[in-house]
Amino acid sequence: MLGLRSIASRIFGTSNDRKVGKYAARVAEINALEASLTGLSDEALKARTVEFREQLANGRPLDELLAPAFATVREAAKRTLGQRHFDVQLIGGMVLHEGCIAEMKTGEGKTLVATLPVYLNALTQKGVHVVTVNDYLAQRDAQWMGQVYNFLGLSTGVIVHGLSDAERRQQYAADVTYATNNELGFDYLRDNMKFHLEEMVQRGHNFAIVDEVDSILVDEARTPLIISGPIDDKSDLYIAIDAFLPQLVEGDFELDEKQRTVTLTEQGNVHMEQLLGAAGLLKGENFYDAENVTVVHHVQQALRAHKIFQRDKDYIVKDNQVIIIDEFTGRMMPGRRYSDGQHQALEAKEHVAIQPENQTLASITFQNYFRLYEKLAGMTGTANTEAEEFMDIYKLDVIEIPTNMPVGRKDEDDEVYRTAKEKYKAIIQIIKEARERKQPVLVGTTSIEKSEILSGMLKSMNVQHNVLNARYHEQEAQIIGQAGYPGAVTIATNMAGRGTDIKLGGNAEMRIAAELGNIPPGPERQKREDEIRAEIERNKEEVLKAGGLFVIGTERHESRRIDNQLRGRSGRQGDPGRSLFYLSLDDDLMRIFGSERMDSMLQKLGLKEDEAIVHPWINKALEKAQQKVEARNFDIRKNLLKFDNVMNDQRKVIFEMRIGVMRGEEVPETIDDMRHQVIDDQVARHIPENAYAEQWDAAGLREKLRETIALDLPVDEWAKEEGIADEEIRERVTRAADEFYARKRETYTPEVMTQVEKAVILQTLDHLWREHIVTVEHLRQVIHLRGYGQRDPLNEYKTEGFTLFEAMIAHLRELTTGQIMRVELQSRPGDDDDDLLPDEDDLPPMQAHHIDATTGQDDVGEGIVFGQEPQRKAGKQPVDPQDPATWGKVGRNDACPCGSGKKYKHCHGAYA
Repeated sequence: MLGLRSIASRIFGTSNDRKVGKYAARVAEINALEASLTGLSDEALKARTVEFREQLANGRPLDELLAPAFATVREAAKRTLGQRHFDVQLIGGMVLHEGCIAEMKTGEGKTLVATLPVYLNALTQKGVHVVTVNDYLAQRDAQWMGQVYNFLGLSTGVIVHGLSDAERRQQYAADVTYATNNELGFDYLRDNMKFHLEEMVQRGHNFAIVDEVDSILVDEARTPLIISGPIDDKSDLYIAIDAFLPQLVEGDFELDEKQRTVTLTEQGNVHMEQLLGAAGLLKGENFYDAENVTVVHHVQQALRAHKIFQRDKDYIVKDNQVIIIDEFTGRMMPGRRYSDGQHQALEAKEHVAIQPENQTLASITFQNYFRLYEKLAGMTGTANTEAEEFMDIYKLDVIEIPTNMPVGRKDEDDEVYRTAKEKYKAIIQIIKEARERKQPVLVGTTSIEKSEILSGMLKSMNVQHNVLNARYHEQEAQIIGQAGYPGAVTIATNMAGRGTDIKLGGNAEMRIAAELGNIPPGPERQKREDEIRAEIERNKEEVLKAGGLFVIGTERHESRRIDNQLRGRSGRQGDPGRSLFYLSLDDDLMRIFGSERMDSMLQKLGLKEDEAIVHPWINKALEKAQQKVEARNFDIRKNLLKFDNVMNDQRKVIFEMRIGVMRGEEVPETIDDMRHQVIDDQVARHIPENAYAEQWDAAGLREKLRETIALDLPVDEWAKEEGIADEEIRERVTRAADEFYARKRETYTPEVMTQVEKAVILQTLDHLWREHIVTVEHLRQVIHLRGYGQRDPLNEYKTEGFTLFEAMIAHLRELTTGQIMRVELQSRPGDDDDDLLPDEDDLPPMQAHHIDATTGQDDVGEGIVFGQEPQRKAGKQPVDPQDPATWGKVGRNDACPCGSGKKYKHCHGAYA
């Protein structure tokens, strides 16, 4: 079957060849326009942007502008960057415009390719986002490619960490905005916590091109983005639950000290249910009802605190604080705290002050964030191995773009050694040989730890080399830029080398910037630049004779994509190159997939020490092992996404509701609907349809209505009237409530009441939504236990999650109605309607977190507080009313420091 496929692809071409072939006519059309554009002046070329926008405004489809727009960008790039798009780059641009992934080999100019679809889609004036993997690349690409956009009359923005909200709004308002995936996701979450539309920084999700799409949409998508903040004080709940723990008897729980787990038995569940019920901490009768999830979570943490954690072994109590003891060193770790309420449970157990815990205020996965875009595209050197995932989750087709020049790299079969010691010995030997013939070497490792092991061995042999540290992206780019120098040896983890090509002989631009940065333009600088370029050309010739860049892999990664990325560093733009992987039976992948069997086989074959086995069959076997691991990882990500989709549907409803309220869309009608629904629910609960009058709980209904709509209506008297039905009582209650509220609207004016209604809905909704996030997260942690009862945890999670969401919406209606019906306004001089809602300055302190899936480190958090600029320290600089630079951070509702007597937002703050 494989043979037939191979023959068919040779005759008819592969499916990818056919996809690429359909772009040939468009390429010819763009090329035909080149001569006519070359003769245009700069002003005439720039004027084409205005013409294109006028044509779009007159109804011309965007696709019809593709050829003239691409030709315009190509001409602008020639004039600003001195670079002309190759035909294959035009194809890459068309693939991106169609919302697909363009797989382009390293060195094929992906950064330049993006300018084509970015310009075309920016003509709509809806904004285009270009997503990069770090701040350095976002700034570099915005500055570099921004020359093309600015030349053609488009504005360019860049979002990096540390910008204020006002600066972010300005950058997002640009035609083209470069940003990292983390910054985009966090801004989206924070926007949906604001109280005024004008405070939101993003302006929609029109079109995004994701650079290194495999890294961002696959690797980094394993963990969600989270914004956390201080939780409401729950000290009383911790203390109340802790008081029950000493009352549990031996048969109430099962303790496994080896696994450090403790669970309540059936008897323990009943006992705890009785204790909690008597204390009024249970909603309903059942301990495991969905609305009691948070209580169950706190009980579990208190149980662990009492039965697993031991004082003076796991922690000590000092200065009225619980301090963790490091299990390995035995040292105290002040400042470190157990998460998820565990530390608070220990504080309750030891009767010390309970410190506030952080809770998740908002979170989203990258999968669900990037699916918000109307059109999404991506580019990378390695996407084909994950093509199924891209199509399944993002509906993105992967199209492989041919190289501009044939690939000249020779990929050799892997060499397999019995031990890691033999493998490293062989690697060091071949590195020394390559250095002798002046061939640059790039050595790829799978972890920083293994980079350091190899670096130590090379140091002991006096082999000069560089080690890339992916934490310093700018330094990384400079090192990788010079990794093509004759005889250079560079060690890199799989994170390294992104965004910068290894140019044979060295990178002239980087050397000029580094060495001549302080020399002003002039004859002296020009002379030195010419000398550097000539030296690099000589170096390049030397490297080409030595065989180009030699890539050495120290082991196979569990993902073929990472191996392909490493190989792809060599052989760019038709340059010669070589790649070779060295493996041993001690490597993780070899060990997991049956190295014992292979070891015995190699011994039978008589493999001696320091000898390697080389065979294409081993490559194929390893590739199959990698495919199995990739499939397993995909299943894990897919399963996580299925659970997050449940929350995502609810998130969309809440965020849309917030935006609708902020816009003021039908707010009075919404309040009326809420009030009517609350009345309907209470009447149906206390006076069920078709029930006899003696079964009615009219007194209970009167009490509940007093609580929810703040009216004391004689419902119990009405119920005694002969022939009265539940419908008549419902109508009387509704009429009374509507009349009462109509009078209130008349007293305070409809405009003021609409502002009050917006404030109450948004603040109540935010409070309940945050509580809901915590509850659902607790549910998610325990729902897998339903699998033991032969029930699908995902379906159970969907059902329970929907029940909790409905309960939250019902609670929202009740709380909002109660507050609105009770509200009394006292106007003060200088107040306006806008003061009823908090400003962005008044948002709670928030921290951003995104756990790096490969290192387990929080690569964004580090105590970052959003939306708050550092305030000036008192006494450092006196405030001068005439000099706004001395005012520091002024709250929007504070008096303006200029002395006008107005609020800052109505004075100088209106222009800030």
